[in-house]
Amino acid sequence: MGKFFDAARRQSLRLAVALLAGLAAGGLMAQTGPVKVLVGFPPGGGTDAIARILADKLKDQLGVPVVVENRAGAGGLIAAQALKAAVPDGNTVFLSHDHTISILPLVMKAPGFDPAHDFVAVAGFATFVNALAVSGATPAKSVNDYVAWVRNQGAGKAAVGIPAPASVPEFLVKVIGQKYGADLQVVPYRGSAPMMADMLGNQIGAGVASVPDFIENHKAGKVRIVAVLGGARQAVLPDVPTFAELGLAGFEDVPYYGFFAPAGTPKAAIDKFSDALAKVLALPEVRDALTNMGLSVGMMSAQQLASREHAYSQTWAKIIKASGFQAQ
Repeated sequence: MGKFFDAARRQSLRLAVALLAGLAAGGLMAQTGPVKVLVGFPPGGGTDAIARILADKLKDQLGVPVVVENRAGAGGLIAAQALKAAVPDGNTVFLSHDHTISILPLVMKAPGFDPAHDFVAVAGFATFVNALAVSGATPAKSVNDYVAWVRNQGAGKAAVGIPAPASVPEFLVKVIGQKYGADLQVVPYRGSAPMMADMLGNQIGAGVASVPDFIENHKAGKVRIVAVLGGARQAVLPDVPTFAELGLAGFEDVPYYGFFAPAGTPKAAIDKFSDALAKVLALPEVRDALTNMGLSVGMMSAQQLASREHAYSQTWAKIIKASGFQAQ
């Protein structure tokens, strides 16, 4: 009789183990701990604000706390290296835009990470455009006005802030200067928040960053967005022309926002997070908040995000090479 019960217990144990394994493989087990969202820029900037909007709703879908951890510095490099070092258990993701994932590997000889091998795409959720904005103390209401103001004021007013060195905004500043014959001086910052602080304090007359970085202060009349990249005007800025309209073509391919995880993260964990994100993006209040920041919201699968990142990298590899920029 004892042997019968021992055999029955062993069989029950095997069934239980098999069931748990099946649940884990299917991504149905409860999340094992809080989810950490790495952000490569300081609090107060556009990327940080986006991360906090999503984290607040993701916690409800995942059933665990979702915390934003700012690893600011070097244009997202520090956060990217932290992601590479993270345990691939599904509890750490990196919310990033194009600069860290697509541009840094093109402008640095040794960034310390290789997106193709060290990361795996989880899901994308939006595209956006970069813009040129002028400070409130600047009388300019157009790009032509701004260039004329710089020429009249002298070199001391030619500083243009950017959120990170060797970034798309830096290349754009150089192209604008070449087109208009203006000696614009690039001033790199550690994120958009300190750049914006100097624009609001009238320490610099202009900046180039994403529309989400500028939009609230633009609406408040503290800065003025005078031109945007992309192939069409932005719904949130219908009166602001594109650079293509102004004769500056070649910047129509728009950057993206997405989540990435360490290589080796189980597909079940990726699918679970992606499903939760899709439900969050379907919430009207989330779509409205992101759209009002200047984002074009749209869910991208892991494969779609990976394909977009690859195409964007190829586009900018050509632009960077044509500019004569040497990886540093």
